[in-house]
Amino acid sequence: MDFLTAGLAFLEGLALILSPCILPVLPIILSGSLTGGKRRPFGIIIGFIITFAIVTLCSRFLVQAANINPDLLRNISYTLLIVFGVVMLSTTLTEKFTLATGKLSQVGTNVGTNEGFFSGILFGALIGIIWTPCAGPILAAVIVQVATLKTTASSIATVLAFAAGASVPMLIIAIAGRGIINKFNFIKNHTTTIRKILGVILIATVLLLMFNGELLFARVTNNSDDPPATHLENGLMVPFQAPAIDGIDQWFNSPPLTISQLKGKVVLIDFWTYSCINCLRTLPYLKDWYAKYHDKGLEIIGIQTPEFEFEKNIANVKNAVARLGIKYPVAMDNSFVTWNNYNNRYWPAHYLINKEGQVVYEQFGEGDYNVTENNIRYLLGIDGEVQTPSNDQGFYAQTPETYLGTARAENFAGDQAEKTNQSFIYTYPTAISDDGWALKGLWWVYPDKIVSGAAGAAIKLHFNAGKVYAVMGAPHGKVAVDVLLNDKKLVSEQGSDVTNGQVTVTGNRLYSLVQFKQFGNGTLELIAEGEGLEVYTFTFGN
Repeated sequence: MDFLTAGLAFLEGLALILSPCILPVLPIILSGSLTGGKRRPFGIIIGFIITFAIVTLCSRFLVQAANINPDLLRNISYTLLIVFGVVMLSTTLTEKFTLATGKLSQVGTNVGTNEGFFSGILFGALIGIIWTPCAGPILAAVIVQVATLKTTASSIATVLAFAAGASVPMLIIAIAGRGIINKFNFIKNHTTTIRKILGVILIATVLLLMFNGELLFARVTNNSDDPPATHLENGLMVPFQAPAIDGIDQWFNSPPLTISQLKGKVVLIDFWTYSCINCLRTLPYLKDWYAKYHDKGLEIIGIQTPEFEFEKNIANVKNAVARLGIKYPVAMDNSFVTWNNYNNRYWPAHYLINKEGQVVYEQFGEGDYNVTENNIRYLLGIDGEVQTPSNDQGFYAQTPETYLGTARAENFAGDQAEKTNQSFIYTYPTAISDDGWALKGLWWVYPDKIVSGAAGAAIKLHFNAGKVYAVMGAPHGKVAVDVLLNDKKLVSEQGSDVTNGQVTVTGNRLYSLVQFKQFGNGTLELIAEGEGLEVYTFTFGN
């Protein structure tokens, strides 16, 4: 378990006391702590941690399944917070709300407590649910990390640590608030007025956030001399000195570069790898920015950090850089030295560095291209904003990236278990469930890939997506592979690497197999015509 990551998540949660995203929650917690016994504040915090963790861990799957825009979730949360504020302003509504939560927590009171602990858990649970999507930029980084990882013990610990850190100041405020109320009879006798004041504060804070209030608190603000049409959008609350580019095995398109010698330029660090479909979809934007702004002071450095072993091969990366038409410097970070210097976790990831050598903006994953380009223009001192298509895509209930090696394999539907580091003759099951896959024929199975052992070795995959890609290779020659869709030769809506229902696999790279005109589903089957076909992963697009 990554204790360092969990520790940092705790500190990030603790730092939320300085962020506006916590302001709407504090009045609710303080107001809810004024009733019940001494154990109620602890119940509120426990309920908050539990539901926050559950909602965060499940957020990726819920959003994908319902095809909900994250901005919509945030707006719904703001609306619910305003509703809470209105309830706090009305004595009648407050009494009805208290009665409702009291009935729901009746099970707790029946087991021998009259301190309000279980009703506090329910109260905190409601806060955790509505607070999660609207918590702002600090929380977003944690949610992105969880959404891109599998739900392992490490990711669960990270979420719980973040929630615990965020709850510490809330608990202190709740307990201190009760202490103040108990010490001052005037305040004690005017709890209704205090509750209404807190309701006003809650509504005002939410309205402030809805009308770009986050820019006042959590974003880097403009100097008065800056061009009025540009600003740094979604900038880091606390910029940091750009870490060093170290441990590079090979440079392409440039001699070795250092952060110090690039001061005076605006630098975009792009962590990528050449077989990652998400990385490849960002390349047109990167190449366009380099063409438009390089002579104006922009430098882009692609840090090629491998996900698979073949991506450590210098010749493979050199060929990919040439094939993809990349003109900016590319550095091979095979040992993850620079990756770790930036504490990076994602492919792709962009770090924008200003002329003083500080990282002022981060973007993880695809999207927000217009934000990134406008930030580049702002740092270069170019007036006026652009409207780059965001290319944000809804993923519906899209099949997740599917790894085939035993180290990360999921949804294997075969009747026989995969056998690591040995060959085995597999047979298809009678049926393959959604997102499931199975093998047939002779395959060698390794931690990071599977390799065909003879002609006729096949793999069948059930998918939900608009596009299907596979990372494959044939390092000892070339292997022809028949491509079938729903048990028929793929001759229409085929990917760019498929011709007449067949793909010829040579070098290790990403191969385009299926290109539906719209989101769909089906069963894809690959049949190797010889031995030596390597298959690493299937990835998907919309």
